[in-house]
Amino acid sequence: MRPEFPKLDNALQEQLLAVTRCGLTAKEATGFFRLALGLCYLATLMTKETLDFKKLDKEFNRFIYRSIGPGHSITSILQWMSGEGVVQVLDSKRFLRAFTENCPHIPPESIPFLLGLNLGVAKDFSGLDVRGPVADWIEKQRILREGE
Repeated sequence: MRPEFPKLDNALQEQLLAVTRCGLTAKEATGFFRLALGLCYLATLMTKETLDFKKLDKEFNRFIYRSIGPGHSITSILQWMSGEGVVQVLDSKRFLRAFTENCPHIPPESIPFLLGLNLGVAKDFSGLDVRGPVADWIEKQRILREGE
């Protein structure tokens, strides 16, 4: 029997909601939720196992709907993570601290890689140029890492 993809189990859901509660405003909390959930989703893709994307997306979409309501989906969250709005959350020390404390299975140093993966997928699907604020943020992190 082949193992299933990593589950969005109750423990992970609680971890994501804990990150969300660290936002000081509704807008900030929603940004924290979107980024934390998107990073967890992308991290689940890092497996050699074959994933059932229909089942995976359904599970994430159900949690998204229950957590922040209609109008959001894993697709819209990944799209948001490719745009300028995510940079403010990425630069938030409060987000990074909350994410690191509550989602220890995803090392903070993997965030640029996961965002790059997301940009690559966005480029493959849309054919659009992915240069912009997120790519600039990833490059800035690379420079900081190499400068240490």
